[in-house]
Amino acid sequence: MMDEVAADRSIERTDVAHVFLVFLRLGLTSFGGPVAHLGYFREEFVARRKWLDERAYADLVALCQFLPGPASSQVGLALGLSRAGYLGALAAWVGFTLPSAIALALFAFGLAALGDALGSAWLHGLKVAAVAVVAQAVLGMMRSLAPDKARATLAVAAAAIALFIPTAWGQVGAIALGAVVGFALLRGPAPTDHVSLPLPVGRVAGALALVAFFGLLIGLPVLASATMSRPIDLFDAFYRAGSLVFGGGHVVLPLLQAEVVPNGWVTNDQFLAGYGAAQAVPGPLFTFAAYLGAVIGGWGTAALCLIAVFLPSLLLVIGALPFWEAIRSAPAAQSALRGVNAAVVGLLLAALYHPVWTAGITNAKDFALAITAFLLLYMWQVTPWLVVVLSAAGAGLLAVLPNVLL
Repeated sequence: MMDEVAADRSIERTDVAHVFLVFLRLGLTSFGGPVAHLGYFREEFVARRKWLDERAYADLVALCQFLPGPASSQVGLALGLSRAGYLGALAAWVGFTLPSAIALALFAFGLAALGDALGSAWLHGLKVAAVAVVAQAVLGMMRSLAPDKARATLAVAAAAIALFIPTAWGQVGAIALGAVVGFALLRGPAPTDHVSLPLPVGRVAGALALVAFFGLLIGLPVLASATMSRPIDLFDAFYRAGSLVFGGGHVVLPLLQAEVVPNGWVTNDQFLAGYGAAQAVPGPLFTFAAYLGAVIGGWGTAALCLIAVFLPSLLLVIGALPFWEAIRSAPAAQSALRGVNAAVVGLLLAALYHPVWTAGITNAKDFALAITAFLLLYMWQVTPWLVVVLSAAGAGLLAVLPNVLL
């Protein structure tokens, strides 16, 4: 009996190590954003490794798109959980997140070492690249999440709210408006083509995870106000951003910008430079939090911010799994989600104007470079990291050309 228990533990440890190595390889090679990540995951875990079938994978993706947070990272967490339990979920997250987090933290230290180079041409090229990347994201999300008059109008209203109230409360208000309007006006049939997920989470564990999620969301601001502790204040800001992001990694941009720039933790130039650099690394865009943490306070703060922004995703995945079947079959929940998704498009549209456009496009040269980068992304389907590199190089070249024509 003892031998069987030891053997089971050995298998579990092997599975955890295996999960980590598989996701580490994906974290080193998965360029292209969350949609591309989901494609890599399908090829790796459905087609190649047969960890789950096509319908189960589609159902898992639907769950993670329903929840706030980075969908691709949440799918990875759930796959690791399915394969090797809670340690497997942790191994999947670390493997997929670590490469880009380290790369962006090192980039932050490079900026600190360069000092006055924040005004250099190549760094401005990163801001221009961010314009093209966010514009492509707005267009793609508009087509899928706000394809009709009602949802397009809701998206514009959410953008106006975010621009008129440029704080985290403005973002929350826009999302709340989307949920209310969706619940009241955007009725539709609930999806029926789903299967049960092969994930070992009970209702008690799910309920505890949801209690922890909402407890931290409500309690952290109170604790930060009472203690006046900067680490708790940072953890609260990044946890809240990770809790309220619907629609993928790019939508975290306005939430994080509203948290870190007005507080003086990061300048707007530093923020946009890091966001541009985040397009050039593989893995989840949420690792942008590691860059911001490194700018604010070094390696320890980078780790704190990274954990804070991803923790809501872990708690929500564990909390939602046991109740997903009931949630999916509720037409009211689907209607509210349609409105939230449209509002998310509006938040990203507002971010495209400020801070992305206002900082990146300052003259005709910048505009020419931005539309070239957008052409490469949208029509030529060039990978984002290469477009970022070309934008930085292009900005450097334009800076030395005679200012004759432009």
